[in-house]
Amino acid sequence: MIQKLIFPVGFYRTKAELLPRLARMLVDRWNGNVPRIMEELLELPGVGRKVASIVLSQGYGLPAIAVDTHVQRISNRLDLVRTSRPIETERALMEILPRRAWKDWNHLLVALGQTICRPRVPLCAVCPLSRLCPKRGA
Repeated sequence: MIQKLIFPVGFYRTKAELLPRLARMLVDRWNGNVPRIMEELLELPGVGRKVASIVLSQGYGLPAIAVDTHVQRISNRLDLVRTSRPIETERALMEILPRRAWKDWNHLLVALGQTICRPRVPLCAVCPLSRLCPKRGA
């Protein structure tokens, strides 16, 4: 039943298996409330740093940077960071971005990465950041 409901979501089979355990854990450990602390979120089955950061930033409005493939790629292309792992990227971005920008960084770069700054054939000619990009056209 859960699989059918979440079918459009990536990795829906795995997520369908994890969701009942996650829900039980939320009820048992946090009285049905979603934790507001990174370390506690990471204890939940299937929750990694990216999802925990999204919960903190989008769910609670707390400062957190969610690093996915788009954030990783574009932050490196712009030479904002020189990292190869998401945790390194997260830490490096926290050093250089103002805290008020953290919660929006993922959303903005995902939109850019899905439409313009694509992995293989970026559309540099229409990119709003092309003047700032040292990798433009490369």
